[in-house]
Amino acid sequence: MKKPEGKYAWTVTVGEKGQIVIPKKARALFDIQPGDTLVMLGDVKKGLAIPPKRAFDRFAAAVFETEEDEGGGAE
Repeated sequence: MKKPEGKYAWTVTVGEKGQIVIPKKARALFDIQPGDTLVMLGDVKKGLAIPPKRAFDRFAAAVFETEEDEGGGAE
């Protein structure tokens, strides 16, 4: 089976303390550095996603920017 372009999959093992190690290739590909903050998102039906915080920050900023442009938001 051919891997779709830009799609990746890795396996990780959860340790006794609930910790996982992000594979080296994944850290390099997504420029994840020691001390970086990641956001863990969960959906009971779809599973977990762990985007870098900087990606989540951009998403949140875009959401709030849209609300302000439309006159929304609490004042």
